[in-house]
Amino acid sequence: MAMAMVRSGLLRTALRGGSRPSAPVKRNFSSSARHDDAREAEKWEKITYVGIATCTVLAIYNLSKGHPHYEEPPPYPYLHIRNKEFPWGPDGLFEKKHHH
Repeated sequence: MAMAMVRSGLLRTALRGGSRPSAPVKRNFSSSARHDDAREAEKWEKITYVGIATCTVLAIYNLSKGHPHYEEPPPYPYLHIRNKEFPWGPDGLFEKKHHH
């Protein structure tokens, strides 16, 4: 069986017209500037790294500045007008409970 496979392989090679297999055909695209493509990719890779570093530095700077804390607003009585009791009791649902 192995001998038949060798013979068929040799027969195919002889019919193709040569003893060595032909090299695959090299495809040429419309743009043959491979060096320009590599240079362009390197340029954008560097721009990306610089952008990441810049954004990181700006974020650290903005987060380290802190933010202003304002005083509590005065307890205006008109902000908590209740004409009717809530079903869950006299206090608001998310307020601290003040029972007298």
